[in-house]
Amino acid sequence: MSNQCPSCRQRLGIDELAKHFCVCPACGYHDQMNSQQRIAMLVDACTFMPLDQDLEPTDPLGFCDRIRYQDRLIDSQRHTGLKDAVTTGVCRVAGYPLALGVMDFRFMAGTIGSVVGEKLTRLVEYATAHRLPALIVCASGGGRMQEGVFSLMQIAKISAALHYHRQAGLLYLSLLTNPTFGGATASFGMLGDLILAEPGAFIGFAGRRVIEQTLRVKLPEHFQTAESLQDHGFVDFIVERPKLKETLSELLLIHGLARVDVQ
Repeated sequence: MSNQCPSCRQRLGIDELAKHFCVCPACGYHDQMNSQQRIAMLVDACTFMPLDQDLEPTDPLGFCDRIRYQDRLIDSQRHTGLKDAVTTGVCRVAGYPLALGVMDFRFMAGTIGSVVGEKLTRLVEYATAHRLPALIVCASGGGRMQEGVFSLMQIAKISAALHYHRQAGLLYLSLLTNPTFGGATASFGMLGDLILAEPGAFIGFAGRRVIEQTLRVKLPEHFQTAESLQDHGFVDFIVERPKLKETLSELLLIHGLARVDVQ
């Protein structure tokens, strides 16, 4: 988040923003957080154990538009310090064990490539094998076009892993943040036993402009917001960021998961 709120334009200090989890104290606007900030916000100190952190993307199609895909990857890795757009691991949240995946929109708009799909699939499979609840924090523009069908198949792969996780009687939560679009919405974003969203998050499949230009209609002002999706039954809870950790701990307690050990 910049030092000026994008919504109300109030100037905010960096320390003040950090204190409020990148939420404007004046108007409540929830700006984007990176994956490191989210993990620090949600996870009990010194309990996060990363999984599959050595996986790196390749360029299976030799894709090039204005810039080579390989160069885009290098730029994103330098900018974010990440190898790809998701961080996965096991941790504790208010003392409760959890398998956690956190997407990072800074890395090529959080798009879903082979590494994102593989890491999320392995995370869910780990959760199933160790009988852990799982949470995926979604922030994505959808599939990564530079990987073509290799990207598309990840959606089915993650969904299949979640199917077996559910068959094992385990809890899966999804948290939709701004923005969540495309394949993320069409698969793991909407497959949660409970679907949470942050206030004001934009969530959908195709973007607003694409729909308006295709159908030649003017969409309502709050179309594709978390609040609109909740009104239409697609989102179960809208949770303000400062209350998120408490909400997660209550949901895990309700589902009787406090005694499961992280291994």
